[in-house]
Amino acid sequence: QVQLVESGGGLVQAGGSLRLSCAVSGRSFSNYVMGWFRQAPGKEREFVACIGWTGVTYYADFVKGRFTISRDNAKNTVYLQMNSLKHEDTAVYYCAADGTLRMTPSDYRYWGQGTQVTVSP
Repeated sequence: QVQLVESGGGLVQAGGSLRLSCAVSGRSFSNYVMGWFRQAPGKEREFVACIGWTGVTYYADFVKGRFTISRDNAKNTVYLQMNSLKHEDTAVYYCAADGTLRMTPSDYRYWGQGTQVTVSP
């Protein structure tokens, strides 16, 4: 069974940085499209970034230039480096595996438990 374990969330002031990590079990990590999504209270889960097996990346417009997604296949881990954080970035951030580079949650088969990111104004 594929499991995703996230870490790196927390509280940060506006303008600060956080680095989220997602460790993935199993032996198919290098073949997975990996994504990050987020969900704020009262809002739908939304796409943040994704990375394909070739390293191609895509970003939501609201994080472009601030966030960077990367992967280390040797460690079965995907990262989300978040810089210049805004109060509006406050949400639960979810790691997802086995997507198709589409930007909707339903494209992904496996999900982490989510990690809270809170950005104080």
